[in-house]
Amino acid sequence: MKLNKNSLAVKIWTYLALFSFVILVFLWLFQVLFLDRYYEYYKTQRMNAVAKEIQEKYKKGDNLIELLKDINIKEGICIEFENREDFLYYSSNMNKSCIISNNNEEIRKKITSFKDSQQKNITLKVSGEKMKKKGLIYGLKLDNDVYLFLNTVLEPVDATITILTSQLIIVTIIVLVLSLLISYFISRKLSTPITTLKDKAKLLSNGLYNIEFPTDTEIDEINELSKTLNYAQEELSKTDELQKDLMANVSHDLKTPLTMIKAYAEMIRDITYKDREKCMENLDIIIEETERLNILVSDILDLSKLQSNIEKLNEEEFDLIDLVATIINRYEILSLTEKYHFILDSPDDKLIIKADKSKLEQVIYNLINNAINYTGKDKTVKIIITNDENIRVSIQDSGDGIEEEDLKYIWDKYYKSKKKHKRNMIGTGLGLAIVKNILELHNFQYGVISKKKKGTTFYFEIPKEKEEN
Repeated sequence: MKLNKNSLAVKIWTYLALFSFVILVFLWLFQVLFLDRYYEYYKTQRMNAVAKEIQEKYKKGDNLIELLKDINIKEGICIEFENREDFLYYSSNMNKSCIISNNNEEIRKKITSFKDSQQKNITLKVSGEKMKKKGLIYGLKLDNDVYLFLNTVLEPVDATITILTSQLIIVTIIVLVLSLLISYFISRKLSTPITTLKDKAKLLSNGLYNIEFPTDTEIDEINELSKTLNYAQEELSKTDELQKDLMANVSHDLKTPLTMIKAYAEMIRDITYKDREKCMENLDIIIEETERLNILVSDILDLSKLQSNIEKLNEEEFDLIDLVATIINRYEILSLTEKYHFILDSPDDKLIIKADKSKLEQVIYNLINNAINYTGKDKTVKIIITNDENIRVSIQDSGDGIEEEDLKYIWDKYYKSKKKHKRNMIGTGLGLAIVKNILELHNFQYGVISKKKKGTTFYFEIPKEKEEN
């Protein structure tokens, strides 16, 4: 795999290696360069803690001698305690490493000089002239003419630093090598699935829709991204297929009426222009084909707006029963001329709902037109409205029904091209697709029930919360 300096693998490798380097730098600073300072700081803090403990015991009146002996053994701190009022004196300076008494009088005078001032303690860093040792002397005024002196030796840490330095050199080499190797494998582990997604996404952008993004990596975020890309791939595949179907079907549906219009117009011009009756028949056909083109273009525009989320709902309160009855009345011409039967079955005379009236009207129109196209020989279309848990509107025909394997396709564009019409009604094959999109825009449940030789029922449900009592 070819890497560039801005690739994810290189970035991860660089950051992990840099992190290891920074850790090693801090290790060198604190273990080597600042070791003696830290050692001195630690010793000072311990002396302060011991002095505080002795001061608290003194205030309580406890036996200090036993405490001082215990501290001398456990902490290795030399102690001198002077109570000039009670002529009490204690010293653990028998050890040659102690440098309180061994120091010159000037240092002792400097420590005791604050007895009449407000300063209660002092810490001095001194050197033993004979033993050539450095140490810390802590002087504390416990009370009037009561003093406490603590002394601890600062052991030289040069040898320790030398040992640590040699160890750190080896540790540094090992850690750097391991960190470089580990960071390399981690970077590959993290970047490989992302690189795979990138390469497949490029193929997807080039129109290759039969690819699948892996969802079995060990990283949840990458799996989620893969699932999202798989969903996008499915949707793009559907869109591409629908686009091809749209081009094929629209071109076919546009070509047929245009051809008819051209043919009959030429017939009028060349043949029937002198025969008024024939001329009028030809003009009627031209008008019908023009209307067919108008309906097709209108349906395509409506569906495009719905699918692109341009259309917005304009909800209002209206009587659903009245709307359905009004629509049925507009089909009276079919009842008179072709003996269709339109039946409205509803237990209620009035049912107020809140929805987009014009769009719901379009839904009912499309479902009734669909039922007219495929109803049986009795030419019956039944509209049933029930008011139970939800308000349900069902449009029922008495036709041959739909094959079970075809039910999942009926909401697709141009489903009509997969079956034959039984009526000479103008249709574009977009009606059910428009119904689906309008109902989904309302968040209404919808479906279809079909039985062979017993007809088909399309329905949609309006939730009660949409109803205004």
